[in-house]
Amino acid sequence: MDLAGKTALVTGGTLGIGAAIVVDLARQGADVAVVARNLGQPAADLKQAVEALQRRILLFTGDMSQADDCTAAVEKTVAHFGRLDVLVHNAGGPSPGRIDEISAEQWRATMDLHVNANFYLAKAALPHLKAQGEGCIITVSSTAGIRGVPGAIAYATAKGAIPQFTRSLARDLADFNIRVNCVAPGVIRTRFHDDMTAERKELNLKHRIPLHREGTAEQVAEVVRLLVTNDYITGETVVIDGGLTSRIA
Repeated sequence: MDLAGKTALVTGGTLGIGAAIVVDLARQGADVAVVARNLGQPAADLKQAVEALQRRILLFTGDMSQADDCTAAVEKTVAHFGRLDVLVHNAGGPSPGRIDEISAEQWRATMDLHVNANFYLAKAALPHLKAQGEGCIITVSSTAGIRGVPGAIAYATAKGAIPQFTRSLARDLADFNIRVNCVAPGVIRTRFHDDMTAERKELNLKHRIPLHREGTAEQVAEVVRLLVTNDYITGETVVIDGGLTSRIA
């Protein structure tokens, strides 16, 4: 897909990986709608970065764990730009706790934000993607969904469901020339990992990650760009983790 003149909707797009995706898509020629729980200075900085690339940006708030907000995000995008070509559901967040520590409410909230939102957004976006004769949906999983992770059973379970949703949706939508792919980041240098202890970071870099370094949000955005622009890739999950999931230990 050539992104010149196209419109993308990115959820959770004002910080970290989401912001890097927004800027990268704009650099390729897309106008971008960005929805986040909160705006503030990061949104202002992002607006400046996108407009410096001579692309348009629409910023608004929304809670992607709510079905109505997911639908509204799509409708606001189309109302403002007149079209929708690319959907990236990046909104998410940590959900710590072992099974004996988390509540049923936390479990449901985690599934709503990470899994159910993909369904709501894709459902709302489908008529508009069909109208363009082509489209692309990008979901965001995690190495936690591939390997599992101690002390985050809800998060790991939700992230593990996303690649299967991606594969199934890709099969459903292929006849409409709509492609669906997933990225699964590992340890990426963003605010998401700010609470990682020094000991945990040392363990990751010395022993768990074969490349012995963290990834960057920009490296994830590069993979998203590939999945959006290469029109012969669908149903795939691309892991970006420095080799972390290749390790048995």
